Amino acid sequence: MKTYKIACIPGDGIGKEVVPAGQTVLEALAGSGSTFRFDFEHFGWGGDWYRAHGEMMPAHGLDALRHKDAILFGSAGDPHIPDHITLWGLRLKICQGFDQYANVRPTRILPGIDGPLKRCKAEDLDWVIVRENSEGEYSGVGGRVHQGQPIEAATDVSMMTRAGVERIMRFAFRLAQSRPRKLLTVVTKSNAQRHAMVMWDEIAVQVAKEFPDVRWDKELVDAATARMVNRPATLDTLVATNLHADILSDLAAALAGSLGIAPTGNIDPERRYPSMFEPIHGSAFDIMGKGLANPVGTFWSCVMLLEHLGERAAAQRLMQAIKQVTANPALHTGDLGGKATTAQVTQAVCDMLAAQSQRQPA
Repeated sequence: MKTYKIACIPGDGIGKEVVPAGQTVLEALAGSGSTFRFDFEHFGWGGDWYRAHGEMMPAHGLDALRHKDAILFGSAGDPHIPDHITLWGLRLKICQGFDQYANVRPTRILPGIDGPLKRCKAEDLDWVIVRENSEGEYSGVGGRVHQGQPIEAATDVSMMTRAGVERIMRFAFRLAQSRPRKLLTVVTKSNAQRHAMVMWDEIAVQVAKEFPDVRWDKELVDAATARMVNRPATLDTLVATNLHADILSDLAAALAGSLGIAPTGNIDPERRYPSMFEPIHGSAFDIMGKGLANPVGTFWSCVMLLEHLGERAAAQRLMQAIKQVTANPALHTGDLGGKATTAQVTQAVCDMLAAQSQRQPA
């Protein structure tokens, strides 16, 4: 029997609730007639670790993760610690340390969820957003001088390289090629950002020649937001820079009903290092410890984790269980207008998995 070694990093806030819920669901899946099992290891890094040790994770923490098959991550963010410390000290340290350069965010309106686009049919909103995850606006290049003085200055430089842009473009074209519509939208802002984004556009044209069966178009990021709202059926796969895709994917999740249901994968496509899977909702300290967090985003992230491991049948089983649960309004958490708890939704998914197992032929 195959054993997958999974690092669990709950991080901060409701991450401490949804990551254990994800682990529970994965254990239920593995225990219901599967040909694999999981070996989980917990890492208590995050805000509490920072208060105790002065850092979000140990200096050599990547070494503890390097030989894992995947990472299940919760959230990074603590109201008592500056955001740039929590983000760069934990999540980005892992993403950049393991060159997880493709951030993949699928978006669909799941059964039973009422999205805000009243004119939109569920099948009109079936997107996957590819976010460049290693450079661009979040390269960390810049600085501050004369702090606190009238002449204080600060810079953040968007750093893009040909190698970085080429590899994310190829990844996005391949992903679009694998989807039924074979349609890609390249998001840009080259009308105003006339150096790096012009290179981004030029490389898109060059890479597109390698994928003649993929239809593609280009959209300015501001126009893309309107298109997502007004013409969702014209979109399928999107590729955008680190910052642009960060913003667009939150809009996409809101249009699908809630940030609480949205997953993401931080992928090393070359599989040199473990990839990391997480919900996009953040730490949500206002509901922390109340049992109100929606675990569906984590469960869907577990689907992506299973797909990455090659366990596609198991991924389909879990996705089917998720859809059966969201289809029942009695199992909606507060972000979806319901009153269900994290524990109730988790148990319902586990029950669905158990029922699936009983229906399987011996």
